[in-house]
Amino acid sequence: MIKNVEIHNDYLNLAIAEAEKAQNEVPVGAVLLKDDLVIATAYNQKETTNDPTAHSEIIAIRKACEILDTWRLENTILYVTLEPCPMCATAIINSRISTVCFGAFDLLYGALGSVIDMRTIFNSNLKVIAGVKEEECKQLLKDFFNLKR
Repeated sequence: MIKNVEIHNDYLNLAIAEAEKAQNEVPVGAVLLKDDLVIATAYNQKETTNDPTAHSEIIAIRKACEILDTWRLENTILYVTLEPCPMCATAIINSRISTVCFGAFDLLYGALGSVIDMRTIFNSNLKVIAGVKEEECKQLLKDFFNLKR
């Protein structure tokens, strides 16, 4: 399991690059690793696909399950720019992802500690590393919403 903070920063940088691809979408990006290899990357696509489940985390999980040919994503790490919402946190827990590392806290919908913690509902051992590159991840969101106003 990755323990070095610099490595977390590197993978969160990849998630930020994914978030920057999201055009006309809330800029959230995700990167999923297994054995220190990038298995899947994604960014939000709700508006593009007219699919309310097309959050970056869900898309990355779907891609990884297809690539690994299993729904059990044990011993994987998910990097995401924003704290997962309840839907995404549930999918993360149900898919058996081992660790989530996120950047910005979501004070409205955060479901891995900010508003609620889905781990307590599901009695999950999911490890959470929060606030990595937090300011940069928050700035992505601020810039997006400032343009929308």
